[in-house]
Order: sequence, then C-alpha cells, then structure tokens
Amino acid sequence: MAEPSAFSRVRLAELLAVLSLGADLGMGQPMEHVLRQCLVALRLAGELGLDEDDRKVVYYGSLVSWVGCHVDAYEQAKWFGDDTVLKADFRRTDFSGPVAEARFMLRHLGGGGPTLGPTFTSAAERARLGLAFLRAGRRDAAAILSNHWQAADALAAQLGLTPGVRACVEQTFERWDGRGAPKGARGEQILLTARLVNLADVVVAYHRSAGTQAAVAVARERRGTQFDPAVVDAFTARAEELMADLDGGWDQVQRADPAPGTPLTEGELDAALLAVADFVDVKSPWTIGHSRGVAELAQAAAWIAGLPDAARDTLRRAALVHDLGRLGVPNSVWDKAGPLSLAETERVRLHPYLTERMLACSPALAPIAAVAVQHHERLDGSGYPRGLSGAALTPEGRLLAAADLYQAHTEERAHRRAGTPDEAAALLRAEVRAGRIDAGAAEAVLGAAGHRRPRRGTWPAGLTTREVEVLRLLARGLSTRRVAEVLHISPRTAGHHIEHIYAKTGATNRALAGLFAARHGLGPSTDPATEPGSARDDGLGARARDD
Repeated sequence: MAEPSAFSRVRLAELLAVLSLGADLGMGQPMEHVLRQCLVALRLAGELGLDEDDRKVVYYGSLVSWVGCHVDAYEQAKWFGDDTVLKADFRRTDFSGPVAEARFMLRHLGGGGPTLGPTFTSAAERARLGLAFLRAGRRDAAAILSNHWQAADALAAQLGLTPGVRACVEQTFERWDGRGAPKGARGEQILLTARLVNLADVVVAYHRSAGTQAAVAVARERRGTQFDPAVVDAFTARAEELMADLDGGWDQVQRADPAPGTPLTEGELDAALLAVADFVDVKSPWTIGHSRGVAELAQAAAWIAGLPDAARDTLRRAALVHDLGRLGVPNSVWDKAGPLSLAETERVRLHPYLTERMLACSPALAPIAAVAVQHHERLDGSGYPRGLSGAALTPEGRLLAAADLYQAHTEERAHRRAGTPDEAAALLRAEVRAGRIDAGAAEAVLGAAGHRRPRRGTWPAGLTTREVEVLRLLARGLSTRRVAEVLHISPRTAGHHIEHIYAKTGATNRALAGLFAARHGLGPSTDPATEPGSARDDGLGARARDD
C-alpha cells in the first residue's frame, strides 16, 4: 500500500489560519492579529456560556470574517492610496455618525494611488479627486463593506463551512447601534457570535499597540455604539485574563480546532487551494486568473519534464498559492503605471518571503512553501527573496519560476502591455541564455504552452463571448465608457452588456464581477491591443512586480 501523502494531514483549521495571516497583512495588521482575535473571542464565548456549536461558529467565523478585505483593494487604492493604511485606520475609528464617517474619508482621500504616487503634488489634484469622489466615490465606498462580507461568505461556502458560520461572517461589519453593513442590523438582531468577533477584533488591535488599558478604554468608548453593552461589560470585567498569553497564537488556535481529527481529503485540499488562488488574484485587476494559469502551465510542464507524481502534486499546489504574499503589498504599488521607487521595489521583493512564512506555519503545508518561495529566484543568484543560485534551486522551483515568468508576460500589467506567446517565449529563451532560467524547465514550459491560445466553446453562467470580453475589462477596473472605447461599441451597448453580466453572474458591482471572473478562469485578455494606455511601458524587460 502506498504511503499516505504529507498533504493528507492538512486540516481546514490550518488552511484557514494560513489565509488569516494573509488577511492580517492586507488589513495593515501584524501577522497573527486574527489568530489573537480568535483566542479572545473564544475566551469570551466561554465567559458567556456559549454552547459547543456556537463556539465552533466563533472559531471559524473569527478566522474567515476578514479574508474578503482585499477583494476591492484596487478601488480603495484609486481613492485612498495605500489600501493597507486605510484598513489599519478603520479599527481606530468609531463610525458613530455622518461626521465621523466624513472625517475618516477626508483624512484618507487623495492619499496617493497607482497613478499618482505616494502623495499628491498639488492641491488642485486633490480637489479634482474630491469632485470625482462626490460623483462616484461615495457609491464605491458604500459598497466596500458589502463586497468584503460577500467575498468572505463565498469563500466560506466553497470551503464547506456551516450556515451558522456564514451567518456570523455576514454580520462582520454590523454595529449595535444599527449603523453597520450590509443590512443595518441592530441590537439583538446581531448574532451573539458576531458581536464577540467584532469586539475581539478591535480590542486586540488596541492591546497590541498600547496594552490592556487601551483595549478596555476603546471597548468602553464604543459601548452602545459599535459594541453590545453586555459583551463590553463581560470583557472589561475580566480583561486582564482574557488578553493574557496571546503570543504563540498559531499553536493555541490549532489546539482549539473543533475538528482536530478530520483532515481534508486531497481532493478537498486541491479545491480549497484553487479557491484561495482565485481569491488572492483579485487583489489586483491585472492578475485575475494568474495563479490558476501558472498552476495549469506548471503542471503540464512537470509531466513533460518527467517529475514524479508527488513532486508534480507539490508543484501544482505551490503554483496555486505562490502569490499569497501579494496581499501584504498595497495596490498603490501593484497597480502603479510608472516606475517603482526603491522602497516600492523592496516591498514587492518581499512577497515570496511572505508567502513562505505564511504557508510554513503549517507543517503539513511546509513542502508547498519551500517551492512557492522560489518563483522569483534565478540560477545566477540575481533573483529574490534570498538570491539562491544553482543547486540551491529545486527542480520544482525551476519549473515554477519559468512558468510564472512565461504566464506573467502573456498578461497585461499596469506598467506594460501584454506580450504575445511568441514574445513571452523569446523572453524566456533570452533568460536561459543569460543564465537566469533553467533551460530544461524553460523548454518544458514552452512545450506545455504550445504557443497557441486555447479556445472554449461555452462560457460559465450562460455568458456570451462578447459578455466575457466586457467582463474581463470590467474586472480590470475600466469604466463603462472605457469598455465601450476598447471594444468599439457605444457606451449604451456596453452598459447593457454589464447589466446582463450582473444578472447572469449574481454580481452587483465590479469587485464581485472580478471575483466571479477569477473563480471561473476568466482572467484578463492577453490581446496586446486591449486597453492600450500611454502611461504603460511597452517593453518586456524583467520587472520586480511581474508575477
């Protein structure tokens, strides 16, 4: 009988905890913020006498409630600059009325963006953005919280979490005073499990920066506005005990796993990693479908290269989640059309390390981490994050690096057009000649690519081919008018297509349409003529953010 795979020991709690680390980075929080929040919420549940089923809801709801916070990071960056700074400040604000909301928006509006750099250069630019925000930005801002819970809920459904957990996730942004989202639930209409998670999230953030007294103070300040008075009273009565010993959050959360003896099947793991891949890729409209494409290409190349079954499985799974660390870099960097500054480049070069660090927290996922971290390493030591070279690069890592480079250069980015398959092949072979990419890995990838684009006869949700073209542009963040210009149709016709797309897919805005596109493998078109922009670099030179 064959030995069981190391991956047969992966538990859902481990995978959710890994994903929570990515959510931490995307929210501008240190790693293990969500894990600490989970511990505090569980302790509060014990204080209040919640039964086993509700404690399970608190456990899984804590881990998954915030994972959707990057799904519309592109829109956030467009108005507010560094989306991670915006979300970090979110916990520092009590949105108790219109004045507090307006102050928060004005404090961040015009903080910089993908096209404007870290700060505006003139008051006029800020004023122009302010006028644009009045026209469209407020609508976008109102949709942000709804997008976040819907994305988290969809992922929870894909991972098989219970209706109780999903109901808790839906109320992540509700407030005791009824001023929350998405339904404005108030008081006892909000599940007690959600009330615990909401309080724990904020007090943990304050505890980390200023200690238990600060956590108690913010709970009391928001008693009756954001938080349930009874939950606040239970927390403040035992705050020292509830906030004690939060270091080593990973181990403590894993010990609290409600299903410790129920690992995922390999099929369930593959489905979960695919869902995570699509989820990560919607961080930027330029990368929708990227991880799925890299995984398909790497898997086919692994067959050509003759890798053993176990190595092929590891490579495919590593390819799906190789860009998990992207969540830790703001969209003001990923979506910038101009050259990156030195500081921005360093942030980009960190993302493979972040991927490894998150995955390696789980011993069962550590083999994936060891391959995923190599996707930007190069044979001559010029890659990152560690500058590995030669024999230090594994066969799986070499294939992943080649597949990632080829796939990325057939996709458009904010700073350059998409390359044709022939151009991407020429680039890959040039990297081989320069001693940066392994020759065997490159030829396996090129053989797998076949230098032709696959065609499909039917599209998901009954979409037409034209609607798929519109969806790809919509997911990239193009306005209705710009979609019309690119496709040489009238704005009215483009608007009709968008209405049909929303009706067929169940999406209600661009962010959710982009998530639908990612989950169904409908990444942006690689046609170099699509959405040309004068600010883009038409060259195919290597850039740090080309993943």
